Amino acid sequence: MVSSGNKNGPPYLRNLSRQLSKRLTVWQTLVVTLLWLYISRNFAKIVGLECPEPLANLYNRSYFRATWITTALDAGFWTAMRIRKKWLRDLASVVFSVFYLFAAEQADEKVRKVRGTLTVDHLRVSWNKGTTPYLAFFTKLMRPKLARYPPRMVRIPRPQESSYKEPIIAWLYYDAAFSTITNQTKIILDVPGGGFVAMNPRTNDDKLLAWCGRTGLPILSVDYKKAPEYPYPYALNECYDVYHTLIATRGRCIGLSGETRPQIILTGDSAGGNLATGVVLMVLQSAAASARRGPGQETLPTPDGLVLMYPGLDMNIGNWMTDEQMSLIQDRRTRSTNKNVLRRKSEDYYKLTPQTPHPSDDEEDKFFAPRPSLEAAGDSDIVTATTPTSPNVPMEEQPVIEMGHLASPSNIAYQKASIVSSKPRHLKTRLAMSSMISYFNDRILTPEMMRAMIILYVGPHNRPDFSTDFLLSPLLAPEALLAEFPKTCFLTGERDPLVDDTVIFAGRLRQAKYNAFVQRKELGLLNKKEVFNEKDHVEVALIPGISHGFVQFVSIFPEGWKHIFRCARWMEEIFAKGEKESDEDPDHRKRERHHRRVPTESSADEDQPLEMSTLRSSATSSGGSKDRADATNGHRRGTRGRGRGRKGDGDVKRQRSMVSLASEDDLLGRRMKGLAGGLMGMTADGAETP
Repeated sequence: MVSSGNKNGPPYLRNLSRQLSKRLTVWQTLVVTLLWLYISRNFAKIVGLECPEPLANLYNRSYFRATWITTALDAGFWTAMRIRKKWLRDLASVVFSVFYLFAAEQADEKVRKVRGTLTVDHLRVSWNKGTTPYLAFFTKLMRPKLARYPPRMVRIPRPQESSYKEPIIAWLYYDAAFSTITNQTKIILDVPGGGFVAMNPRTNDDKLLAWCGRTGLPILSVDYKKAPEYPYPYALNECYDVYHTLIATRGRCIGLSGETRPQIILTGDSAGGNLATGVVLMVLQSAAASARRGPGQETLPTPDGLVLMYPGLDMNIGNWMTDEQMSLIQDRRTRSTNKNVLRRKSEDYYKLTPQTPHPSDDEEDKFFAPRPSLEAAGDSDIVTATTPTSPNVPMEEQPVIEMGHLASPSNIAYQKASIVSSKPRHLKTRLAMSSMISYFNDRILTPEMMRAMIILYVGPHNRPDFSTDFLLSPLLAPEALLAEFPKTCFLTGERDPLVDDTVIFAGRLRQAKYNAFVQRKELGLLNKKEVFNEKDHVEVALIPGISHGFVQFVSIFPEGWKHIFRCARWMEEIFAKGEKESDEDPDHRKRERHHRRVPTESSADEDQPLEMSTLRSSATSSGGSKDRADATNGHRRGTRGRGRGRKGDGDVKRQRSMVSLASEDDLLGRRMKGLAGGLMGMTADGAETP
């Protein structure tokens, strides 16, 4: 019909075209045609017959728009990831992403299917896409002028006590001529996130350039080795070695003068928050071990502060909150901060039964009220920060709640009763789901991704005790170590699947600091009139209406800039407080440590020295290939420890667990190998999956 018929179409179409050409121009005809196609495709959405978007009301408008763009980018990059030629793959990724921006339903379906069969390659393609040429160009184009100087790659030598020899790669962000860095006495040590498997410091350029431009301080971001090639605890040991080298060299390794020991603040986001917290725990426990060896042992000083953004602090993902965890969240001193978190947990039930009458605000307050002894201890002396939430105010315009503005009561009876109120207590009949389950359908961080990250980070051969290994899950750290923590600041979205990690760990820190304060006062080490101020120890900002990773895509989520600068203000305040303490105690900065790390055991018992499962030192080992082989196969060595190897060359036999079979190829080993192999794109026989 096309070849043999009239070139202007059938007669009735020619007549229709002749009539329309008298009323419409070619451009108007094109617009009407496209408009008709859009209406026919989205008719159900326009007339309100389409199924509602379940996550539209979960986030605020700007964050939901940002997740729509990130979903399209993920779908586009995953579609093009199998193209072998890099230049073509980069170009195709952008083209496919543009298509998925307009085909949002197809993008959601593509992402859903890929997340059901995740591999480490999918995670790396998704999280490293910011370093691809085209996205890096557009990101730089949209980024405000934050710093004048680009970052520099540096190599940090290992400390002499380390079993590893390969230098550690890091990126130095400093917004001034490099010759002036000798005048600096403060360092920000950043540990980037990325689920332990992806993302180097350059994926965090927005955040790091903003910090160095705002503070004028050098920022050292560690490019630690990633799992599964370097499983736990290799990355943790790398971060610890960087901190140790900075202290041992007094910053000379990055260009500082070395006249005084520099002040250091540790920062980390997501998985980087886990590693940064683990470094602090390692420093504190090694200091305790040195103190037991004798009074002449100098200790490695703790960082001056810790700034964590949506950290993942618990590898043991559960469905339900324990009584102890809920008691920390419901603590009277932080109830106004955690109000929305608690309300969200109570709504999990009522969303399933919308016809069930909801409790009033008064009933909620009665349920979450503390024990009577707490109220009898002097309720009139309590000053709390109130943040009203109006249903008429959009979620994105509601203020951010900060725990640091809660004033502590001076009533001693209240302080004693608050210790009792923080203990686990019966929660009547109400169930409280963990945030990971409450936000199961999160568009940024899903349970499938968490499962993949944990399996890849732990590796197929390690079998850590998830209930006691606080270097893997810092949420489990003993109170004796938490009481020695530096000031810690948290920044997390209220709708983040990891928000429970923040509020629980902050609650444990606050409780440990307060108990230590009361103990010191009872021993007469403090003035009886001195009042506990939690802002000196813990600050938490929970941001309404947003979820995970918001500082990673500030180009499409401009609200993230103010949260980045909030962290910069925290750092400036911590450094200012440190300078004030140094002026009061001139010898405060003269202590440093050149300690020898010994083979130790990771345990929940704070009296035991530090243990890290890793390689055994060898007289002939040097270079990255040896480190990588030992890190991957260290379980066969039968050795434990971060320091020098044990005496003797004989292998130590592996301790068999109660669930281990007689064969070396036991059931758990095969199960972990199968899980890790699937995530790494390998079949059971070792071949790559297509």
